[in-house]
Amino acid sequence: MTVLDPSPSAAAERPVFANAREARQAIRAGRWREHTSGLAPANVQGNVVILPAALASDFLRFCQRNPKPCPLLAVSEPGDPMLPTLGADIDIRSDVPRYRVWRDGELADEPSDIGALWQGGLVSFVLGCSFSFEHALIEAGIELRHVREGRNVAMYRTNIPTTPAGPFHGPMVVSMRPMKAADAIRAVQVTARVPAVHGAPVHLGDPALIGIADIGRPDFGDPVEIKPDELPVFWACGVTPQAVVMAARPAFCITHAPGYMLITDRLNSDLPFA
Repeated sequence: MTVLDPSPSAAAERPVFANAREARQAIRAGRWREHTSGLAPANVQGNVVILPAALASDFLRFCQRNPKPCPLLAVSEPGDPMLPTLGADIDIRSDVPRYRVWRDGELADEPSDIGALWQGGLVSFVLGCSFSFEHALIEAGIELRHVREGRNVAMYRTNIPTTPAGPFHGPMVVSMRPMKAADAIRAVQVTARVPAVHGAPVHLGDPALIGIADIGRPDFGDPVEIKPDELPVFWACGVTPQAVVMAARPAFCITHAPGYMLITDRLNSDLPFA
């Protein structure tokens, strides 16, 4: 039996689950309520956006127009909380460690279960996540400091605009990983092959060029040290819809909390390669 200790002092002892179903069972039972970076590392993780059916077609077009930050993995049937193409037992109402509930673009709550909020017309979208390509980076011998330290990845709102669709518009969010120059070049090569989980970076180097005023203060996730011989490398991030929700202000929306992902049964090794 795995003992799950989510305290910061246990960062080095974060569990690695044997498979995605074991991880989801721990999440569903309330035994794991922390971020999911490094859990079930062979499995695809997904960002989650849940919207009323009346907004679903506009959001689908938004994803199609912005495939870097919003690569679609699955879309549910209206009112159906199950996502059988991602896992036979996945229930979107309980299988994310922490959700965010948005009302009129404002964060209203962060529950660990949304069963009481479920409505018949809700549509779930699952988007590709950079936690999936991290597995490939680590296999390529590239150290990821936030993974080694048990931290959530640092994420930032930028001045890079997305392409609007219906009411949905707003800035791109990026995730950042510090790397030495040689590792950054290798990371571009590795991640460019997996467009289903954001693909190649959108920026390397000076964060001010993409509107980030203070690299030490991420908008989401945890700060991480950038050493003198390293440069920050930025990937499009599936938290972008949360910045879009803040801008578009739909009456009701549910997302995952940044870094608290849906772990699917799909394997990173089975993702389509470019």
